[in-house]
Amino acid sequence: MKHISSTSLAPAAAVRPSAGTERCQRHRAVYQRLLDGAFNVFSATRLLTYLPTFWAIWASADSSQHSLWTWGAWMASNATMSAWLYEKNGRQTDKAVVVTLGNSLMCATACVLILAYRW
Repeated sequence: MKHISSTSLAPAAAVRPSAGTERCQRHRAVYQRLLDGAFNVFSATRLLTYLPTFWAIWASADSSQHSLWTWGAWMASNATMSAWLYEKNGRQTDKAVVVTLGNSLMCATACVLILAYRW
């Protein structure tokens, strides 16, 4: 049996990705840019959609049609999601952390308005 030493092995040729792999990477990059854009647009839109509820409660001075339990659960859900994202991202703040924290603050605002008009 012949022993093969590390010095007898030919150096490995540089591995170049195939054309299909490069195309896939380009498509993924485009997809990521589109996804980032959609996230930004819909996150900003979502933050704005709280305003009609705030206006309706304030203008009518009646919060009886709004569930404090629902808004409280949404507030807690968004707050814990923000903390979870922060931890999963190596304790780094990114857009997703900021947006979910913003959603939590908007839900907290709804809770404050509901309570203010219930008392």
